[in-house]
Amino acid sequence: MSLHLVPVRSRDANTFVAEHHRHHRPPQGQVFAVGAADRTGRLRAVAIVGRPVARHLDDGATLEVTRTCTDGAANANSLLYAAAWRATKALGYTRLLTYTQSGESGASLRGAGWRVLAQRRPRPGWHTASRPRTELGTEHVARTLWQAP
Repeated sequence: MSLHLVPVRSRDANTFVAEHHRHHRPPQGQVFAVGAADRTGRLRAVAIVGRPVARHLDDGATLEVTRTCTDGAANANSLLYAAAWRATKALGYTRLLTYTQSGESGASLRGAGWRVLAQRRPRPGWHTASRPRTELGTEHVARTLWQAP
């Protein structure tokens, strides 16, 4: 299958994630999104890029791929990770990060030339007595931090 890059509106990227992502909801906010479509023009995958979720990484020069999602299209994520890095640089940013969860191979990231920066321990979640939060099912999972080439 041949895929090509297409522009994607925020609303459409979030709808795609809501329909196809296996463990996350659409992220809050974004700087830009990019899609991959097949020869018929059907959207097969999206990547959403925004400010880093971790405040200490939000230095004004760094962005984070906060979500990628496919409908199963082969090699779509590698295409999107590479495109996200090119777009990030074109916008004047100097660093692009993302995370994978334990159990995810990172093959798409390696295929796009990304490298592992760090292994992160599972976090206990965001719930505190003063700020109650509902668990989303992604807590207590180790993560790997990646950086674009």
